[in-house]
Amino acid sequence: MNEPIVEFKNFGFQYNAQAEPTLYDINLKIHKGEKVLIAGPSGCGKSTLAHCINGLIPFSFRGESTGTVTIMGRETKDLSLFEISKTVGTVLQDSDSQFIGLTVAEDIAFALENDCVGEPEMHDRVQKAAQIVNIESHLLHAPSELSGGQKQRVSLAGVMVDDVDVLLFDEPLANLDPATGKSAIELIDEIHKETGAAVIIIEHRLEDVLHRDVDRIVLMKQGRIISDTSPDVLLSSDLLLENGIREPLYLTAIKYAGVKVTEEMLPHSIRSLKLSDDDRGSVVSWFRSTPPRVREENRPYLLRAKNITFSYSSGHRALTDVSVDVRKGELIAIVGTNGAGKSTFSKVVCGFEHEQEGEIEFTGCDWKNMSLKERADHVGYVMQNPNQMLSKPMIYDEVALGLRTRGLSEDEIRPRVEKTLKTCGLWPFRNWPVSALSFGQKKRVTIASILVLEPEMIILDEPTAGQDYRHYTEIMEFLRDLNSEGVTVVMITHDMHLMLEYAERSVVFTDGAVIADDTSAGILTDPDIIKRANLKETSLYDLAVMCGIEEPREFVQRFIDYEREVFRS
Repeated sequence: MNEPIVEFKNFGFQYNAQAEPTLYDINLKIHKGEKVLIAGPSGCGKSTLAHCINGLIPFSFRGESTGTVTIMGRETKDLSLFEISKTVGTVLQDSDSQFIGLTVAEDIAFALENDCVGEPEMHDRVQKAAQIVNIESHLLHAPSELSGGQKQRVSLAGVMVDDVDVLLFDEPLANLDPATGKSAIELIDEIHKETGAAVIIIEHRLEDVLHRDVDRIVLMKQGRIISDTSPDVLLSSDLLLENGIREPLYLTAIKYAGVKVTEEMLPHSIRSLKLSDDDRGSVVSWFRSTPPRVREENRPYLLRAKNITFSYSSGHRALTDVSVDVRKGELIAIVGTNGAGKSTFSKVVCGFEHEQEGEIEFTGCDWKNMSLKERADHVGYVMQNPNQMLSKPMIYDEVALGLRTRGLSEDEIRPRVEKTLKTCGLWPFRNWPVSALSFGQKKRVTIASILVLEPEMIILDEPTAGQDYRHYTEIMEFLRDLNSEGVTVVMITHDMHLMLEYAERSVVFTDGAVIADDTSAGILTDPDIIKRANLKETSLYDLAVMCGIEEPREFVQRFIDYEREVFRS
């Protein structure tokens, strides 16, 4: 095999601000043309490893290192950040933070302008990069006018235009709807094949990344590499669940049926999975022996939004005749395409925006003349972007802010803040500055700052974006506990796993209108709704079809009900 393009040798790193190292004894080789997925729980060192590859360590983040990191055979400490950028292109999790230009074309051309490339060549290279990622029809648009998936494409074109040898993706699926995320993985795969560059993907959503083949999965824990092997070997072990990573749902389902997962079954994808007749029979037997869950009778309405229509000052109509009912004690999901109106609807409910038509009732009371503060006493809202909510430098103070604003004493505040910090996995960081946190950790702080207020209803916009399976589960189990105590929970999400596992009912938005209101299992087994709303079929549906089960919708529902009982036991 050719010489590695990226190589770590006995590498360790400790940030100046930290008491303990973040990386220990890292040995890793990545060759040109490889596609490598780096996974692991939050705080395991994935992002730090990425910073070492793209040069942010040692040039932006200071600390002490041991061992060596080489790019194209040269140690990174002997290269400039500019030189490293010629080899490694990074696509960030938050695309908005990567934009420089006023238009898509200007943004793609930014690296070429820095290199003083002539205008005719610059135009040609920008056009070529835009065509590769299928964004050429938007070159004159402002980045802010694009959808989440289109922004990802622009970011990718911006690093591809320099013809780099390594493409590094930091959680590329975090802010994308399911179908767009699927397209993003397909696009990354196409570019990988076309360019021959090494592709490194850091991502929690393992099953979604494995929609297209990867060569290796590097699994990290507490700053160390604990596994570096093929997807089939890793998925036939218990390492993922033991280390806080969600395994693909179809594998969980066949394990519930008593089927042992082996490397020979090619378990890395539902498309490649090979089940024997006995294995399929076991899945069918499990399905038939698992009784359907008895549903609760209808509960009283908490929120009733009727015929809501809303347009922004620009003239863009974001909601058209939207009606949504939420019953007391429900845990529901709002899903749909990027820009479908999900977040806008929630902002109208909370009072951040005001509908032009329609009405909203909460516990039977008209909310038309209710102030933002009055609504906030009943409904808490957690925004998708944590940076838009954070206002205090220290984590403890951020979570305590709402209680202090309401005039509670410090003796009352402390136990509530401490309980919430522990539940949200933030207790070890309680005395940290917010600026020291990762995107996912900041997200947990914003959730904690609302949960501590104990509202009757909480709306969460992408509550688990950037979370590993352990923290995802901790947050969602906490929300489920709150829900069981009577708190109504509404989640806006692109995560089909979350939708299936936790939401008994889902409301589907497309183009500012509601097109479906059904059980999560019903929605994710309806091809028409899936297509219209940019959702993605669950692999459980594919497994049911593979095993000859004639009621795939019911199979999915029974899996969900069974798994909820497993978690509760």
